[in-house]
Amino acid sequence: MITSKIIDSEHKSDINIPNEPFKLFGLMLPSYNNGKWDHTIIYFPQESHTEMRFPDENYDYDEMSKDHIFIGAYDEERCVGLAILKQAWFKYMYLYDLKVNSAYRDKGIGAMLIDKCKEVAIEHGYRGIYTQGQDNNLGACKFYLKCGFQIGGVNTFVYNGTSQENKKDIFFYIDVVNHRIADCPTK
Repeated sequence: MITSKIIDSEHKSDINIPNEPFKLFGLMLPSYNNGKWDHTIIYFPQESHTEMRFPDENYDYDEMSKDHIFIGAYDEERCVGLAILKQAWFKYMYLYDLKVNSAYRDKGIGAMLIDKCKEVAIEHGYRGIYTQGQDNNLGACKFYLKCGFQIGGVNTFVYNGTSQENKKDIFFYIDVVNHRIADCPTK
């Protein structure tokens, strides 16, 4: 049985679970009209599907624990998923990282971590959570929307001059005060 818990200093090495590849199979194109965000999805043809893997981080628990909260998903003693929340000066905590071991994906673990993040945000007096996803990481973008997040902005310049030149970051927000815990579907 998979459980989630706050990662303490005794288990601090668990925050460095490796990143694993994820599929790139489409794009989310946000639009802002008449004061409301919407989006269109473009699916790539099957032969154009690729994979991407973010470089592994080297998180320093002792340094980051001053303003970050680490949440792990555990299969017994093995950390198979990670969410990192960062304290913020305004009323939304930043979901700094969210990842699930590829062998454990599509089992509701990401949703479990989001639900635990909601609990933590409420416990710390925050109104909500925000995060960002690349427009071509359609799986992540759809996941956030499925969990009740809403599009709240787009950064079209962040990757200019980099190897990821044409990508954009979509910002997602959820109001946890007015959104029930466990609203994120597990499948």
